[in-house]
Amino acid sequence: MKIIFLETDTLGNDVNLAGFDTLGEVIKYPKTVSAQVPQRIKDADIIVVNKVPMNEMTLAGADNLKLICLTATGTNIVDFDYTNQQGITVTNVKGYSTQSVIQHTFALFFYVYEKLSYYDDFVKSGDYISSDIFSHFEKKFNELYGKTWGIIGLGEIGRGVAEIAKLFGCNVIYYSTSGRNDNNDYERVEFDTLLRNSDVISIHAPLNDKTTDLIGEEELRKMKESAVLLNLGRGPIVNEHALYKALNEDWIAGAGLDVLSVEPMEASNPLSEIKDSTKLIITPHIAWATVEARQRVTDEVYQNIVAFLDGEERNVVR
Repeated sequence: MKIIFLETDTLGNDVNLAGFDTLGEVIKYPKTVSAQVPQRIKDADIIVVNKVPMNEMTLAGADNLKLICLTATGTNIVDFDYTNQQGITVTNVKGYSTQSVIQHTFALFFYVYEKLSYYDDFVKSGDYISSDIFSHFEKKFNELYGKTWGIIGLGEIGRGVAEIAKLFGCNVIYYSTSGRNDNNDYERVEFDTLLRNSDVISIHAPLNDKTTDLIGEEELRKMKESAVLLNLGRGPIVNEHALYKALNEDWIAGAGLDVLSVEPMEASNPLSEIKDSTKLIITPHIAWATVEARQRVTDEVYQNIVAFLDGEERNVVR
């Protein structure tokens, strides 16, 4: 059995891949671009992949290929018409980063909400040493208690965020992008109501026809001037040109993003021009990437392969 890892860099160099060596011959490539795939996988029985497209162009000639293991939940890189036609099984991993993304949601929020970059700089610059008062109130911030936290996408991650927001004393409301999610624990509202009433809006929805450009100029203008927007779903859910305008013109107070429309970030992205960290923090798609979550992904892929070799279906997607 020949197992080819095409992108080990997407897992990090600290994850333990040793278990895979017990399953057959293993070859690990740190990075792979589409043009390199056919040569690298021509003798592969199993591919482990994250971002490289899996379609007829990249897979043609891989006559031994039986299984593609995605180190992610999303399956948009796979041409299922082709893999199904060729009898190639595809598996993914689910739920591996739930707690990590919930944690990062609040990390982004408090960094902006409490103006932590300003106060950190105030101390480290030496200004606090020369201060004539024990405290400093230049950048105002508020309690989270009693505020309304609006959630777009009340799936597993959204529910986890809702539980913690409630512990902080928030009134939690949510909007179902599909229109099918009913949860009796929290108030479901129309989109316009969520935009107008929320002090914090966090996005945990998938990208689809209903969510692409869901937050644009019209929606940002409806939000409170004191509101903070958090996107931990997918980048194209928020129109970045509109968000740039909203932050520059103080339509809203701040934003925290872990996802962008194009990753890595393009030099032309207008948000790169905003240097005020009390208004905007962008992290490079790391909400999922705690040490524990990355090892969990790896372990899940291993179990998917073991199940496949034993003739069992585990996390198979079609």
